[in-house]
Amino acid sequence: MTNVPIEGILLPDEKHNHESPSNWKEYFSFSTDHKVIGIQYLVTSFFFFLVGGIFAMVMRGELMTPESDLVDRTVYNGMFTMHGTIMLFLWTFPSLVGFANYLVPLMIGARDMAFPRLNAVAFWMVPVVGIIMMGSFFVPGGPAQAGWWSYPPVSLQNPTGNLINGQVLWLLAVAISGVSSIMGAVNFVTTIVKMRAPGMGFFRMPLFVWGVFSAQIIQLFGLPALTAGAVMLLLDLTVGTSFFDPSRGGNPVMFQHYFWFYSHPAVYVIILPVFAIFSEIFPVYSRKPLFGYKVVAISSILIAGVSGIVWVHHMYVSGTSGWMRLIFMLTTMCVSVPTGIKVFAWVATIWGGKLRLNTPMLFALGGLIMFVFAGITGIMLSSVPVDVHVNNTYFVVGHFHYVLYGTVTMGLFAAIYHWFPKMTGRMYSESWGKIHFWLAFIGTNLNFLPMHPLGLQGMLRRVASYAPEYQFWNVIASLGGFLLGMSTLPFIFNMVISWMQGEKAPNNPWRAIGLEWMVSSPPPVENFEEIPIIISEPYGYGKSEPLTANLPE
Repeated sequence: MTNVPIEGILLPDEKHNHESPSNWKEYFSFSTDHKVIGIQYLVTSFFFFLVGGIFAMVMRGELMTPESDLVDRTVYNGMFTMHGTIMLFLWTFPSLVGFANYLVPLMIGARDMAFPRLNAVAFWMVPVVGIIMMGSFFVPGGPAQAGWWSYPPVSLQNPTGNLINGQVLWLLAVAISGVSSIMGAVNFVTTIVKMRAPGMGFFRMPLFVWGVFSAQIIQLFGLPALTAGAVMLLLDLTVGTSFFDPSRGGNPVMFQHYFWFYSHPAVYVIILPVFAIFSEIFPVYSRKPLFGYKVVAISSILIAGVSGIVWVHHMYVSGTSGWMRLIFMLTTMCVSVPTGIKVFAWVATIWGGKLRLNTPMLFALGGLIMFVFAGITGIMLSSVPVDVHVNNTYFVVGHFHYVLYGTVTMGLFAAIYHWFPKMTGRMYSESWGKIHFWLAFIGTNLNFLPMHPLGLQGMLRRVASYAPEYQFWNVIASLGGFLLGMSTLPFIFNMVISWMQGEKAPNNPWRAIGLEWMVSSPPPVENFEEIPIIISEPYGYGKSEPLTANLPE
């Protein structure tokens, strides 16, 4: 056995061991290797990201003019419903699960996930969800048109009279997605609790693992509510039950409780791993230890806990009583405390560091900047008077997209660039990566910043036409949307060309820390010949004693 140091100026042994899957057919098989499954998630979700992006560009094309003159209103309603659904259920959730699949066993010193076959089954349910969603375009009446939240009684309408319609397929897909995610949550929590390497206590885990752990706890406790609500609404549509149908004594507001009890915490399900990505990237490219590791780790658990008592702020105008509004306004504001701890720790880590503005660091910095702006507007929306004023306007859409694209998607791109050499054994082009960043950063702000003044002026969301007074900001937003769509082209070119013929990557091109950087690029099939023994603290940049682990000679 030998101690292998991992510090800012010391690298692990540079020998390569390419016993990883190299046949492209492996990625179309029912593989149980967590690394193969992780890449399957990432590639599949990115395909749906492109589909959802095309829908968004069509919608922004429609909104270039006040009149509805590009697509039929029914088509527009279907597109905005499917855009939101795809970007959430088929892009952000699966892509982050893909990273978690690939990295968590490597980071905790395990050879695979706790339940490899369950892991594979959970992935293969995702393409099924996508096929059902896309199939809804080919049934009478087209896809669901009630928005990605599908509130009844609008979602209970069935003008075609057919049993199989777009809304039924939407609900079926969401229910299957929920089952897949619950299976994944059981797997992740079990893996993290039971399969850590010897010596890796909870406060020696990398913060990415903390982020995944916190997010999957939310999935276990919150996701059954959405899945149950989707099944109950599906029964109302197909077999004549009356859970939510007001014409038959049902309570449509109850569906909102089912939906938001999970769907607001779902924001934290996707942003906690992104926060953790920031916590992994900032120390590497600042050449400094992460400031306040334990406090940042605990803040993830605090966010997960508080997230379960904030959902009613989405329902201030749904007949919610005054005392309940006050309680949920206060609990929503409380989320800003552990979140602010994270932001403070990242800024303190960056401050005075020897910054390397590589592509991952640029995307992480861009994501942090836009998250701070999204956090400010989020605190505004937690306030009852502000929320009631801007409810159902483009102000909410702008805030939501600064979270979902400005923070989450920018964080995902940072992670892709950061771990691309480890996953593929190849280096990407920094020049193309920086072109991608600047197009995405400028496009994101041009697209979503104008939505805030539009909302404050009173423009409603989910409309295909609007008053001429709103056209100026809509044109700016649409131009930003087209630029944002174009920004994916250099990314695709960079990733494909680099994966096929990029420069061979060393084991640790960034001089990073963590067990995933101690194995070859890409890692061997079972990750480690022998399970490592952790003997020091994480995030040891600049410390007198580097992070070490016992590895076989």
